[in-house]
Amino acid sequence: MQIAQHWIDIAYLAAAVLFVLGIKGLAKPKTAVRGNQMAALGMGAAVVVTLLHHSILSYQILIAGLLVGGVIGAVIALKVQMTSMPQLIALLNGFGGGASVAVASAEYFLGISGAVGVISTGVAVLIGTLTLTGSLVAFAKLQELISGQSIGFPGMKFLNLILLLGALAAIGYLVVEPGNDLLFWGIVGAAALLGLTLVLPIGGADMPVVIALLNSYSGLAVSAAGFVMDNNALIITGSLVGASGLILTQIMCKAMNRSLANVLFGSMAEGGTEIDADEIYRGKVKSSSPDEVAMILETAQRVVIVPGFGLAMAQAQHAVRDLANAIEARGGEVEYAIHPVAGRMPGHMNVLLAEAEVPYDKLKDMDTINPTFEQTDVAIVIGANDVTNPMAREDKGSPIYGMPILNVDKARTVVVVKRSLSPGFAGLPNPLFAMDNTLMLFGDGKQAIIDIATALKEG
Repeated sequence: MQIAQHWIDIAYLAAAVLFVLGIKGLAKPKTAVRGNQMAALGMGAAVVVTLLHHSILSYQILIAGLLVGGVIGAVIALKVQMTSMPQLIALLNGFGGGASVAVASAEYFLGISGAVGVISTGVAVLIGTLTLTGSLVAFAKLQELISGQSIGFPGMKFLNLILLLGALAAIGYLVVEPGNDLLFWGIVGAAALLGLTLVLPIGGADMPVVIALLNSYSGLAVSAAGFVMDNNALIITGSLVGASGLILTQIMCKAMNRSLANVLFGSMAEGGTEIDADEIYRGKVKSSSPDEVAMILETAQRVVIVPGFGLAMAQAQHAVRDLANAIEARGGEVEYAIHPVAGRMPGHMNVLLAEAEVPYDKLKDMDTINPTFEQTDVAIVIGANDVTNPMAREDKGSPIYGMPILNVDKARTVVVVKRSLSPGFAGLPNPLFAMDNTLMLFGDGKQAIIDIATALKEG
């Protein structure tokens, strides 16, 4: 079955409207599910209409691709744990860039013509390829296949500039000489290397910002591929993803006191002096027990829970909700302090706590919660290391210096739940652990919280 082009364009427009409404719905917790459903409906409509396009030559290949992709997607959805979601998002960003490269490359070798077509192809290949390789580096860092520390060498920024200018020059020359395959593969090679050199020097603490930026890149690559194929749905959808990803990146840069230019050119959180953890911790760390923490909570009027990646790893969100219920049953007030980059992807903690049905109005952002820590009886930190590290305020030699943090050290008592004194993803010791008002509760995050709640209920 084939339909006229104008009906295809109308359907693509309707799908684009559903995408916009979907994004709008995702802005609020109450409308997020409906927003997700509308975006999925828009994507489904776009897929169906595309299958009816008159230029499709082989449905067998398409059906095979749909089956294989559908099975892989279903397995991923069922098997991947919430703790691995940042890595998955990094991979999906890369796949989006890779798909754009594949589409643009196919159009190029079929014989793209015209300045706009050649430039669009070059841009899609450039952005898509660097998104693919950059996302693979981000995945490797998040999965701890390679070091989460900054990896680089002197002159890397200069190399990035040369690679970018060289790729842009090659795109310009392709307009003059569109059949030059050597130039085309030169663009692919330069972009692949650029993706590596842009992300390798970025430290693990800044990875949520990188994921947001790579998401924006994948959208821009899709939009450029849309110009190559003259497909309005791809142009609109890619533009939406590119713009929203860039806005999110800017918001997160502001939250971390970083420069967007530094993110774009792969120079976040470089350098820093070597810091001796033993010197910070020796003789100052005080261990505690669930019973002791429960005794403190018995008289606490205000408690702030600070979730971090340790909470995600321990799958402790339901246990945390039960502990909050126990505190509130005794007349205490409980709120949750959410740092914009807690965890390893934007909104990581919000998603986990929403899964445990924590009321959204109890989740407070950094600007709202920070002024209240001095009136907080107990701050319970669960695996949130870098976003509570006072070095960000005090140590100019630290890679995280200048990053706004949650001022949990201002609370009357701080309870830190961790397996050990190991550093966070930034690789830095945390002086908070050695402060006079801090108690360390070592152990699995979920079990520790369950033990505290049990002792509190029995007390």
